[in-house]
Amino acid sequence: MRQESIRNIAIIAHVDHGKTTLVDRLLQTAGVFRENQQVADRVLDSNDQERERGITILSKNISIRYKGVKINIIDTPGHADFGGEVERVLKMADGALLLVDAFEGPMPQTRFVLTHALALDLVPMVVINKIDRPGARPEQALDDVFELMMELGATDEQLDFPIIYTSAVEGYARLDPDDGNMDMLPLLDAIIEHIPAPDVDIDGPLAMQICTVDHSDYLGRIGTGRIFSGSIHQGDNVLVIKNDGSQRYETTIKQLFTFEALGREEADSAPAGDIVAIVGVEDADIGDTVTDCEHPVELEPIEVEEPTLSVVFEASTSPLVGQEGEIVGARQLKERLLKEGEANISMRIHELEDKSGVEVAGRGVLHLSVLMETMRREGYEFQVGRPRVLFKTENGQKLEPIEIASVETPSDAAGKIIELFGNRGGNMVDMSTYEDHTTLVFKIPTRGIMGLRTRVLNASHGEAIFTHRFSEYGPYCGDIGERKNGAMVAMSDDKAVAYALDTLQERGSMFVSPGDQCYEGMIVGEHAKDDDMDVNVGRTKQLGNQRAAAADKAIMLTPPITFTLEEALEYIDEDELVEVTPKSIRLRKRTLDKVARRKERARKLGK
Repeated sequence: MRQESIRNIAIIAHVDHGKTTLVDRLLQTAGVFRENQQVADRVLDSNDQERERGITILSKNISIRYKGVKINIIDTPGHADFGGEVERVLKMADGALLLVDAFEGPMPQTRFVLTHALALDLVPMVVINKIDRPGARPEQALDDVFELMMELGATDEQLDFPIIYTSAVEGYARLDPDDGNMDMLPLLDAIIEHIPAPDVDIDGPLAMQICTVDHSDYLGRIGTGRIFSGSIHQGDNVLVIKNDGSQRYETTIKQLFTFEALGREEADSAPAGDIVAIVGVEDADIGDTVTDCEHPVELEPIEVEEPTLSVVFEASTSPLVGQEGEIVGARQLKERLLKEGEANISMRIHELEDKSGVEVAGRGVLHLSVLMETMRREGYEFQVGRPRVLFKTENGQKLEPIEIASVETPSDAAGKIIELFGNRGGNMVDMSTYEDHTTLVFKIPTRGIMGLRTRVLNASHGEAIFTHRFSEYGPYCGDIGERKNGAMVAMSDDKAVAYALDTLQERGSMFVSPGDQCYEGMIVGEHAKDDDMDVNVGRTKQLGNQRAAAADKAIMLTPPITFTLEEALEYIDEDELVEVTPKSIRLRKRTLDKVARRKERARKLGK
């Protein structure tokens, strides 16, 4: 039976195609905000990192009431590294609002999320956004969407999708790009008309599946999911069936929340088809079924794709430890990471056997760096090694993760970029040119992606758009070229001096500025040659009896290279670490003492 008073729709799109702005406009249209209320742009991107990076990291649930229908809108991540979130939240939806930029058309991340949506038989609705953008090509974008859906195996019913044209920034939706409508009502009307109401057993026994887990210091674990059958009430005794079927136990629903407008509201009951959050399931996990004790219903388990990269978090051993962060202990670091593992099923987190650190496995460098960025903002200091690719063995064959990488670049740089990918084990699978821009698509091992973004940007003078996503596990591709340049390593604890940096920048690129505190073993630059070089960043000019007054004024320093967390993780070598503090990202050698490093090198060469 259809629950006609409810619609559940997920918004899926490529990064920066206007998804979160569109939701802002729908909220305003439905009167969620008062007319005179000051509202932050991109209300769904409430996480600081989401606002800064311009991407959605965590899925969120909001609701709009329109013409007597409650529309639950699920905002999904667009980046493939957050695939764990995507797969789960799509299970709560009946339809997918596919948002596509009228200029760019469907992009790699569109393909990633759409593949999952079509596989779950969600009803798609295509929204061509940014039709007011100069150079917009809504007809071409629509053709590209149709071709993409056919390629992904959409059914005839899914290919017969409704189309809405919008400008989220200007706040209008249209059935035709030129029909002159200036509000968002056509989009809301289309959702009610075309997205099916939840097909549920309204009067059957309770069956709810937990799709996301949150944690509150006051309430404990909060499980969010959709009710597929029956209804749920605060105080109900329920049966919990674990996702893998290994365990069953009874518990009581202590608190029940429904999603109203921008937040959760406590409720006495909720019907089949609605999305709710519950408190009372102490060890709530993704995929757990909450059902009737006497007439239990078993739902299909939720499968989450495996992580492809891992990194080891260790307590910082830097000489500067504790100067910028408040939380530096190994025990506190371990507790924070294990707590993350409770709520984040798309990461695998466990302590190393020798207790030297905690290994965190995730879907990609961005996935891992978002956790690090969150922790440094919480006041943690720690160090991490180079991300390690997770291999598999099947039928005696070694397999490694393979990515699909897409580069949109000015056409004159395409040749250089093809060469870069070729040197990293990449194979080009598609190439298309529009005006003076070329889009290149490669299959490349995850190992080959490491450090490639910087080289692609350099080859295209900063104009290329580089995206990649996990594709599959494939045969091991053999050795792949690593970083060719050695490092400039500080030989003592000193503040960097302009005179020394001026001399050193002739030998390579610098990572530090005058006045930066450095320490023995810290990487202060990249050597132009392939070997490491110990350098004195604190060296000052020897003063003689005669000194030209203007001599020091002639020093012209090139601005140092600064790294984001992702860039630092992709840059470092096996014997190097990234030191992360609330204020700094530093690169360092794993062994700080230069004599000990020389002995290690000699032992390595001796082998």
